[in-house]
Amino acid sequence: MVIVMDNFQVGDIITGIVTGVESYGIFLSFGENSCGLIHISEISDSFVKDVNDYAKVNQTMQAKILSIDSSGHCKLSLKAMEEHPKVSSNHIIETKTGFQTLKEKLPEWVEEAYSETEKM
Repeated sequence: MVIVMDNFQVGDIITGIVTGVESYGIFLSFGENSCGLIHISEISDSFVKDVNDYAKVNQTMQAKILSIDSSGHCKLSLKAMEEHPKVSSNHIIETKTGFQTLKEKLPEWVEEAYSETEKM
């Protein structure tokens, strides 16, 4: 079942006004009667130390609607709006030597590491 609220639905990019900034996320108001939370985990792929670095009250910002619960509150995301490159598992091409170089160098690296630990 798709919940539609103020003509918004999951997957829409909305523009809203920041109504609150807490340590756990950003509250947005958008449309006539719509609101939602951008949880700290949905702000960035990088570590977010302080939510206040990303939003201020009364600031206008965009977010993507991830879900809408039965009471009409939206789960929003900033990082879901970013384009992420697709990683293909078929992209790895084995060389003719394969792991041969690693096999040759590993004993040398182990000996170097062992020598360094003996010096300590």
